[in-house]
Amino acid sequence: MKVLFIKKTTLVIIVGVLVFLSAFALNANGVSLASAYFTVGRLLPIYSVSTEENKLSISFDAAWGADKTRDIMALCDSYGVKATFFLVGFWIEKYPEMVVEIYNNGFEIGLHSNTHPDMTKLTRDEMTNELTTNIQLIEDLTGFRPKLFRPPYGYYNNTLIEVCNSLGLSCIEWSVDSLDWKGLSGSEIAGRVTSKADNGSIILCHNNSDHIIDGLKMILEYFKNTNKKLVPIGELIYYDNYTINSQGTQIKN
Repeated sequence: MKVLFIKKTTLVIIVGVLVFLSAFALNANGVSLASAYFTVGRLLPIYSVSTEENKLSISFDAAWGADKTRDIMALCDSYGVKATFFLVGFWIEKYPEMVVEIYNNGFEIGLHSNTHPDMTKLTRDEMTNELTTNIQLIEDLTGFRPKLFRPPYGYYNNTLIEVCNSLGLSCIEWSVDSLDWKGLSGSEIAGRVTSKADNGSIILCHNNSDHIIDGLKMILEYFKNTNKKLVPIGELIYYDNYTINSQGTQIKN
């Protein structure tokens, strides 16, 4: 019988490779260990929330146009639902009366930047200016200081998250994209949302997309029939004692 001798350095390399490969197969709270490893040092916004409650959120980004905003609010109210509106600064300046209506009707208002730039291309000071200007516009009209921010295009980096934290803002993305801005029909919008959304989901819509009213009717009816409660994002997320996994899911500690 032949005895196989392996050099110590070779053995160390083999063990190291096996440990590295095993990381891709193991999961911690549903998260690949390899994925967790590669996101070390990366700050993440909130894409969704881990919750056993039958609740989720629907949101509307407002940057261009306001024709359908009142109809969105009226439709939501008819189902006893309050949504979150993320408002761009130049939209606020163009439709100040609509901002006041959104606030007075009990809908949540969040920031969507002042000029809708790719925030990752800005300096820290420029990011701060985008957010503080956006905050001031909303405060001047409503007296309310927003606590939520959605980055334009969903683009973010560590610096942006740090700036948000320094201003007391939660950075919010989405886990379900309606793609309403692509001109989808109402049924297509609703189909995308209802097939993907679940407890803790954050749904992205736009306040002036072509068929959002038709889609929203079907979405609200579906969640009513499935006993899912739609709440503002501010009522869905956690503000302390939480972690965010590599998928952007906020988990209560």
